[in-house]
Amino acid sequence: MNAHGTESVHKQAKIYKIVGGVLFAATAATVAAAEWHHLGITLGIFVAVLIAVFKGSLVARYFMHLSAERKLIYWVLALTAFFFVAMIALILWTHGDQQGQPHGIFTTPPRAAQPAATRN
Repeated sequence: MNAHGTESVHKQAKIYKIVGGVLFAATAATVAAAEWHHLGITLGIFVAVLIAVFKGSLVARYFMHLSAERKLIYWVLALTAFFFVAMIALILWTHGDQQGQPHGIFTTPPRAAQPAATRN
């Protein structure tokens, strides 16, 4: 291997080590956010998803080499991210709607059983 190839490999290895360190730090931040009970459920989920998206983007960009892909890949990733955020928003939006009462067909009480003598 020539000197230029060796230099390129060392540069890539340095980038991988930095990204690995950032991923470890983000994992520690995820654990710290999970232990921090002052966030509440909704904000805790938002922070966890935000950290997960950050970590996933680092993995996709550097370890999966998506930074060198075509524009179509980015559009598909953006569309996937949009629908993911929409589904999380839908879950969080409906979470506050549940007041401990069932919805839909379960809201009507079941028909009370009548004694056999009163039936026609």
